[in-house]
Amino acid sequence: MKLASIPFIVLAAGMVMAQSPTTPPQPHIVFSVANPRVEPSQYTLEIRQDGTGEYKATYTASGMDSAAAPVDRAIRVQDPVLAEIFSAARKYNFFATDCQEPHGHVAFTGKKTLSYIGPDGKGSCTFNYSREKGIDQTATNLMSVAYTLEVGARLASEHRYDRLSLDAELKALQEAVADRSALEIENIAPVLESIANDDAVMNLARARAQKLLNEATTTR
Repeated sequence: MKLASIPFIVLAAGMVMAQSPTTPPQPHIVFSVANPRVEPSQYTLEIRQDGTGEYKATYTASGMDSAAAPVDRAIRVQDPVLAEIFSAARKYNFFATDCQEPHGHVAFTGKKTLSYIGPDGKGSCTFNYSREKGIDQTATNLMSVAYTLEVGARLASEHRYDRLSLDAELKALQEAVADRSALEIENIAPVLESIANDDAVMNLARARAQKLLNEATTTR
């Protein structure tokens, strides 16, 4: 091959690449909650339609300690939760609606914002409680995912610094899983496995961690 032909080949390859269609961004939902009365004081879940996503949480300075650093981690959400939240987005006009319940005095549970961005549309709404039952349920599901991640962070801290607290924390998590206020337990499987396999942890706590792992596996 003549050296003079190489620049032409490189140029031609570049033209082919430039003409190749790019993969459109996946539809994704962003859910954020801000409530200065609790920890974390603010968190965000971003979930793409393939189930991949990120969880970010920040803590107030007064509530911060060595075990409660800001969190930024990858997560995965699976069906049926994944299907339900994307179905709700499309049912409620991609959340492009005034969804706040305007009547009555209700307890403040956090400023919640649901947003959808995708090739088929986009929108967002902000609320404490929504006038739409399906939007409230979507928020409840996502808050249950976030709760699991928060408990996972506490379990990791307790496993390192306060093993005597593990049993009570795991018992509360089992109860939350039972009433669906904790969802997508697979996201904290590594910390549960670490506890279950640690001979230095009391047997009851180890058994609870193993049971949670087993249930997370068998329900898929």
